[in-house]
Amino acid sequence: MKLMRLGAPGAARPAVRTDDGRVWDLTAVTDEIDGAFLASGGPDRARAAVREGGLAELDPLGLRVGAPVARPGKVVCIGLNYRDHAEETGAPVPPRPVVFMKDPGTVVGPYDDVLIPRGSARTDWEVELAVVIGSRARYLENPEEGLRHVAGYAVSNDVSEREFQLDYSPQWDLGKSCETFNPLGPWLVTPDEVDDPQGLALRLAVNGVQRQRGTTRDMIFDVGHLVAYLSNYMVLEPGDVINTGTPAGVALGRAGTPYLRPGDTVELSIDGLGSQCQTFAQA
Repeated sequence: MKLMRLGAPGAARPAVRTDDGRVWDLTAVTDEIDGAFLASGGPDRARAAVREGGLAELDPLGLRVGAPVARPGKVVCIGLNYRDHAEETGAPVPPRPVVFMKDPGTVVGPYDDVLIPRGSARTDWEVELAVVIGSRARYLENPEEGLRHVAGYAVSNDVSEREFQLDYSPQWDLGKSCETFNPLGPWLVTPDEVDDPQGLALRLAVNGVQRQRGTTRDMIFDVGHLVAYLSNYMVLEPGDVINTGTPAGVALGRAGTPYLRPGDTVELSIDGLGSQCQTFAQA
């Protein structure tokens, strides 16, 4: 099942996209796709409503696509989680997940404009598999338990300002938490439609030039491991987002590759999870 939100910021309505490409209004089932919806069996109720045929059809043409999850409580990010990305940036392969936080206010829709911060010279791209938590997770013991707490998967662009990130502070948050720096979506795809989260191809192009192409099978720490690992250091709540890392091909890792400037367009996709496209503009 592909859950989505359609409409202007602050007024997006919940919807579901079926395999035939049709879109159905979920407001008869819920007011919002958020942590409370995910924790209370909302996806099962939505699936039943689709089966029963009682939902009104929506014409999505002209409607803004919002992030598929409203108001994530936190966005937890994993750095250097692909061996080739660690190598291209000159970093050692980490023995444990590299964890940092991103302001959840950075989450925007998959086709919204992204703002280049004032004073930025090194705004960069990162296509990532996002994991959305569906039930409260604390002190999980193994990856199998971790996977049972996943509500679904989405495409994420973990936009980063490298000078802010690496030169201005020993922490990475300054370069990760700028306004609009986390386009998410277009869909939240439930686990029943993702045969193997470690078998998904990721792609990203800038102005039509391919910059990243990888697969989640090359993650150093897989999805189940990450959820279980994080649950031993923080409580993961329904609606929380985990950005699981990016493969090689970022501007930081390729000498001579230009960073993003106003007017640039970034297109990214993950198998089965849809695609995004953002135009970058000056803040």
